[in-house]
Amino acid sequence: MDATEIARIAATIERYGDRFVSRIFTAQEAAYCRRRRDFASSFAARFAAKEAAMKALGTGHSRGVLWRGIEVVRAPGGPPQLRFHGGAAARFAALGATGSLLTLTHSQELAIAHVLLLRTPASP
Repeated sequence: MDATEIARIAATIERYGDRFVSRIFTAQEAAYCRRRRDFASSFAARFAAKEAAMKALGTGHSRGVLWRGIEVVRAPGGPPQLRFHGGAAARFAALGATGSLLTLTHSQELAIAHVLLLRTPASP
């Protein structure tokens, strides 16, 4: 689980612009957030999701798990989901994970994400 201050993300985007956005978010994530009226809360929710996923993977931002290696995707009309790439995908597989669940929410001040990694039990 992670909570991110929306104002902090908004200020960072204001200060660093595309340099920050392209370092943390995939092109698809950035495009999705920029289409939103309240884009800062969308970026903050995705930032929180990446932080929560890093915690669930047990690595933080280390061992090859990079910001853009964790991607929040959304099918039209569907809930947000995680996709893992590169080192994050390798760690996901090493844990024996077979799926994940992601919940995002935000207030005016905070964006909150909760990530669960799932493993299908082995057949007897």
